[in-house]
Amino acid sequence: MHDLHTFPAAGFTAPERELIRREFCQHFGSYPLVADGILLRTWRGGPQAGEPKLPPPVKTMIERGLLELRREERWVRAYFTAAGLTKLRELAASRRYLDAVRYAHVRRELGLEVEGDPTPSSV
Repeated sequence: MHDLHTFPAAGFTAPERELIRREFCQHFGSYPLVADGILLRTWRGGPQAGEPKLPPPVKTMIERGLLELRREERWVRAYFTAAGLTKLRELAASRRYLDAVRYAHVRRELGLEVEGDPTPSSV
């Protein structure tokens, strides 16, 4: 039996796809932008104070060169690299992995055509 975590579909493992779905779904009535990255929590005390807390899916995407960390004042965010954006476009192009309606904002931002929209919007 194959482990779903070791055979990535569309360039991402199952936990990575779940994190992407969770991070880019609608929050409090607004749609997050891929360009804004993924906000990471930081350690408040101890020897790692101020360092970002890396969820396992973020850590594996960083190791594979799909994400990079950037510190902005007091926040740390993970941004998709060029390779990561290419893989994210592949993921968004498949309805199996990212629902075309629920994640239409992501598809638009990545320059993919949205079903029912005769002209693809560019970002």
